[in-house]
Amino acid sequence: MTNRLQNKRVLITGASAGFGQAIARAFAAQGAHLVLWARRLDRLQSLKKDLEKSNGVEVRVQQVDIRDRTQVHAAAALLGRDEAVDVLVNNAGLASGLDPVHEGHLEDWDAMIDTNLKGLLYVTREILPTMVARDEGHVINIGSVAGYWIYPKGNVYNATKFAVRALTEAMSVDLFGTRVRVSSVDPGAAETEFSKVRLHGDEERAKKLYEGYQPLAADDVADAVVYVANTPPHVMITRLVITPTAQRSPTLIDRKTK
Repeated sequence: MTNRLQNKRVLITGASAGFGQAIARAFAAQGAHLVLWARRLDRLQSLKKDLEKSNGVEVRVQQVDIRDRTQVHAAAALLGRDEAVDVLVNNAGLASGLDPVHEGHLEDWDAMIDTNLKGLLYVTREILPTMVARDEGHVINIGSVAGYWIYPKGNVYNATKFAVRALTEAMSVDLFGTRVRVSSVDPGAAETEFSKVRLHGDEERAKKLYEGYQPLAADDVADAVVYVANTPPHVMITRLVITPTAQRSPTLIDRKTK
């Protein structure tokens, strides 16, 4: 397969763990230079050293909470003219809480809306104008099967991911007439820190969600993102839904006793 990512500059949000870290490693393996944003700077710095040593690419890291538009603006302002972003991966996101809507916690709702929706918008608003001015670039939003099908107690998380799906399509329409591409990669069940965060640190309960079948790994999602980004400039994958073979919908997972 032709490598079209060599020496491209890729900005990845939420790059300190899970999908984001795996996506960073996958792009670095293709020779892409990276701009990595996340809240946990120590993890980013460790990842930077590893990727620069292993892949010989340039990696810039910045501590950014994408919920804070002032931080997002300041971080984007640090990118110089010669550091234009070729690919933006809006990866940062989370689920918080697993309660019916009438028992939901407002702080969980705020965390999801502020990160999954408003944070994605803040970052995109900062990076997209330069892509439009250059008439090239690619925005890849990490969505979810939760943006296609609701499931019990998903409520607000479902709503944010339905919104990401709508925004991906809206961005694409707004960019009609340019060569800027917009895509989404929408995973199903994947074993990362996601469920631990959702369940407020309850590791035992989080592990049970993946018992009896093989869920996606972060590397599986990273492979899909790189595939989407590596397509020829005249090809745009609007959305790519990726699930474990055992999963056919958010609530249909074939769990066989091991």
